[in-house]
Amino acid sequence: MRISDVLASLQIEFPAVTNSKLRFLEEQGLVEPVRTPSGYRQYSPADVERLRYVLRQQRDRYMPLKVIGAQLAALDAGEDDEPPARAQLATSDGVRAVPALVGRYTASALAREAGVDDAFVEDLVRSGVLRTTSAGHFDAWARDVVVLAAALGEHGIDARHLRMFRAAADRQADLVDQVVAPWRGHHAASSRARAGTLAAEIGELCTQLHTAMMRAAVAELAP
Repeated sequence: MRISDVLASLQIEFPAVTNSKLRFLEEQGLVEPVRTPSGYRQYSPADVERLRYVLRQQRDRYMPLKVIGAQLAALDAGEDDEPPARAQLATSDGVRAVPALVGRYTASALAREAGVDDAFVEDLVRSGVLRTTSAGHFDAWARDVVVLAAALGEHGIDARHLRMFRAAADRQADLVDQVVAPWRGHHAASSRARAGTLAAEIGELCTQLHTAMMRAAVAELAP
């Protein structure tokens, strides 16, 4: 299959995938299409399924490419190294969201869960990107933060650059807090429960708005 045929096949499930994305995955050693005598890439059906696996791991589990590469190597060796799927939710625009797992992490446990080394987690903490709870642990959402930060790191975006995401999230959380504060201040348990539900709803809307704006801004970068 030519790269255009591969794109047509993959874009049914992954509309945002591009030629450059496929070439990048090839550069990372995750797929190795053969070359014709004239230098054109030719993908086999197995190559396409391999790409589909990589893209799903990134989309559904936020896996860094290094971890995905290790999984593929294990599968190539005949080992069943694929972790069990986590529960999936879908936002209103169809984008999959992974709910946080209930639990607490130490720095070392968080690093193991996210597939990074301890120093990477420590760097995120020093940069203010990652925070512990009042009890000194990391909550379950921290795992997603670390995995996504690691994926961005593969593109040269390090902890220093991620501070703006933390600052933006804090500002948006302050806005949500202003809206739900009247509900949270009531003594009735039902009002406090409503505050939690409302905060989650507004937070999801903020996330969707940010996603839409980001997609629009990135689309303008295309030649």
